[in-house]
Amino acid sequence: MSKQKNVTPWNRFMKKFRTVLIAGLAVTIPIGLTVWIILWLFDKIDQVLQPLIVHIFGHEITGVGFGVTLVLIIIIGIVATNVIGRRIVRWSESILSKIPITKSLYVAIKQIVQSFTNPEKTGFMQVVLIQFPAKGMKTIAFITNEEMDRKGKKIINLFVPTAFNPTGGFMEIVREEDIVRTNITVEDGLKLMVSGGSMSPKNLCDNVLQAEEKDIRTMSTGPISNEMPAA
Repeated sequence: MSKQKNVTPWNRFMKKFRTVLIAGLAVTIPIGLTVWIILWLFDKIDQVLQPLIVHIFGHEITGVGFGVTLVLIIIIGIVATNVIGRRIVRWSESILSKIPITKSLYVAIKQIVQSFTNPEKTGFMQVVLIQFPAKGMKTIAFITNEEMDRKGKKIINLFVPTAFNPTGGFMEIVREEDIVRTNITVEDGLKLMVSGGSMSPKNLCDNVLQAEEKDIRTMSTGPISNEMPAA
């Protein structure tokens, strides 16, 4: 009782404020860094080229830095999509992955950007709902692989990411009956995790309701055996 009395409206407000602030930072920092880097490139390239532009045309031309940076990004994209370019990218990534300070930041930014530009490349096949970390609690997970056992039953590999940092999490191996497939896109699923739940897909509530109804049906018909087949 004493603990409940100590929970004042101000404490509840501060707790909610911290949650919203952390969620906002988790989304804003990667996006802000990306925008800042691009603007920094615009400015630096503009400073280098403007004296040459003035020498040739007699006056400055606004937007030169933007145009040149855009062309450079396109050229890098072309290089990165061929065989030699991919090797250079992998070599650069291997160097970054060996530096403790840049490793986590680079991986997080890369996965977030990649999830928005090409969700299929994350390796996630579908978003599902499972009971985790305890019975009665729901979280989203991503299917990474599906296989059939000798009895013809489906075995599913899942990745359960941690909130705010989807690069870490848990790997689960479950049966088909232990999951509820959703119509949430991989992109929306990652947004939900990165934002700590503040960016919730519109159809999430319907999928949770579907999962709860499935739990009720399972309880009424008895537990489903999860015994693995003998080797």
